[in-house]
Amino acid sequence: MGARCSKFSLCWFHSHLKPSVLEPSDLENGNKNDRNLWPSFSEFSFERLKAATGSFSSENIVSEHGEKAPNVVYKGKLDNGRWIAVKRFTKLAWPDTRQFLDEARSVGNLRSERLANLIGCCCEGEERLLVAEFMPNETLAKHLFHWESHPMKWAMRLRVALYLSQALEYCSGKGRALYHDLNAYRILFDQDGNPRLSCFGLMKNSRDGKSYSTNLAFTPPEYLRTGRVTPESVVYSYGTLLLDLLSGKHIPPSHALDLIRGKNFLMLMDSALEGHFSNDDGTELVRLASRCLQYEARERPNAKSLVTALMPLQKDTEVLSYVLMGITPENATSTQPLSLTPFGEACLRKDLTAIHEMLDKNGYKDDEGIANELSFQMWTSQMQETLNSKKHGDTAFRARDFATAIDCYTQFIDGGTMVSPTVYARRCLSYLMNDMGQEALGDAMQAQAISPEWATAFYLQATCLFSLGMENDAQEALKEGTKFEAKKNKN
Repeated sequence: MGARCSKFSLCWFHSHLKPSVLEPSDLENGNKNDRNLWPSFSEFSFERLKAATGSFSSENIVSEHGEKAPNVVYKGKLDNGRWIAVKRFTKLAWPDTRQFLDEARSVGNLRSERLANLIGCCCEGEERLLVAEFMPNETLAKHLFHWESHPMKWAMRLRVALYLSQALEYCSGKGRALYHDLNAYRILFDQDGNPRLSCFGLMKNSRDGKSYSTNLAFTPPEYLRTGRVTPESVVYSYGTLLLDLLSGKHIPPSHALDLIRGKNFLMLMDSALEGHFSNDDGTELVRLASRCLQYEARERPNAKSLVTALMPLQKDTEVLSYVLMGITPENATSTQPLSLTPFGEACLRKDLTAIHEMLDKNGYKDDEGIANELSFQMWTSQMQETLNSKKHGDTAFRARDFATAIDCYTQFIDGGTMVSPTVYARRCLSYLMNDMGQEALGDAMQAQAISPEWATAFYLQATCLFSLGMENDAQEALKEGTKFEAKKNKN
C-alpha cells in the first residue's frame, strides 16, 4: 500500500462528522450505505475460528468466569487482521442446526453503533459458535466495580445509561426485544471508549436453557413465577444496571428500593462521585431506576421512554467517550486533522452515493498520461469490442446498475488491450455497492499499481479497509492519499 505511516485517530473524525456523540447510527435511519460500516453476516468454518483463537487457547479467554463459564468467549484475530469475539457453546446446547442458524441470522441482521454486532456463526457437527465484533476496552463491571486509577465519571455513567437504552430501543424496533441476563458484564467498551451492548445476550445459552444465570436477588419477579423473559423483564434488569451506575456496586434491588422509599437515596450514591453530580440529576436517575424495578411488569417504562427520560440528563455531550474514560484509543497517536478533499471526506464517511457522483463527474481525465501502446492490428480487430465494453460499463455505472457495470468493466479489463486506473476505481465502487469489500480492495490496489501517486486509489482503499474492519490500515491509506494530493497541488 505504499510507505507505512503513523496511525491517526478515528475518534477525531467521528467528532467532526457528528454534531453530538449521543445520536446512534444504524440501518433503520435510512442510509443504505451505512451497511459498509460493518461486515455482512456470514458463516465461518470451524477451522478458521480455531486458527483465529490459537486453537481456543485459554490465554484468549475473555468471558467472565474463564474456562468455568458454561459457554466460553474467546478473542481471536482473523486472517484478514480483524479482531473478533467468539462464543463457543457447550456440546448439544443447540441440537437443532436449523434453529441455531435461524436465531443467529436473525440477530446477525441487526447493525447499530450501540451493539457489539454479530458478524457470523459456525455450525459444524456438534460445534455451535457465534462471532462478534471484538471490544478491546473491557466491561462495565470492570470499570464500575474494579477500577484502578479513577472511578467512572458521572457524565460517562449517564452516557452508558443512554446508550444502553438506545440499544434496547433499537433491538425492540427490530423485533428482538428479549435480552437474556442483562448485567454489567454485557456492556462492553469499544476502541473509542463507547459503551455497546453485547449481541450474545440476544440469544439464550442453549435452546432450552435459563435466561438468567445471576443471583436470584437480581432476577425479575415474573421470571421467578413463570420462567419466561418478556420485554418488561429486560427493563427490570436495566433498572438493576441503573443501580450499578448510581452506586458503583452491585446492590440487590430490594435493598435499594428500601432506601429509595425511605428517601435515603443519597446512601445509594457512589461515594467517589461526591460533589460531581447535582441532587436533581441523582434524584431523576433514582426515580427512573425505581420505575424500572416496579413489581408489576405493566407499570415499568418501555425502552423508548427510557431514551426520552435520559436524553435531557446528559452532560459533556461534545466530549468524546475515550476522553471521559481516560482511555487512549488504539489507533490514536496524533491529534492533527488530515486535510481531506471532498472525495477523501466521502471515502472516510463510506458515503458511496457521494463517491459515485464524484467518480462519474470526474470521467476519465485522471487516465491522461497512462501509456497504452497498441499495434494497428490490435486497434482494428480488438479495440472496438474493448471500447464498447467500457462504454456499456460507463452507461450502467451512471445508471447505478452496478452488477452490469462489474460485468462490462471486467470484459474491458480481461480484454487486456488497454489499462485504465479509472475503470478499476469504478469497478471498485461497484463491488462496494454489492458488499464485496475484498474484491473492491483488490481493484483499488490495482488502480494504485497502474498510477502509483493517484490519491483516488488510496482514498478508495481506505473505504474498502473501513468496510473490512481494518481501521488502522484505512487511516494509513487516507494519510497516503492526502500526501499525494498535496504533492499534486504543489506541482
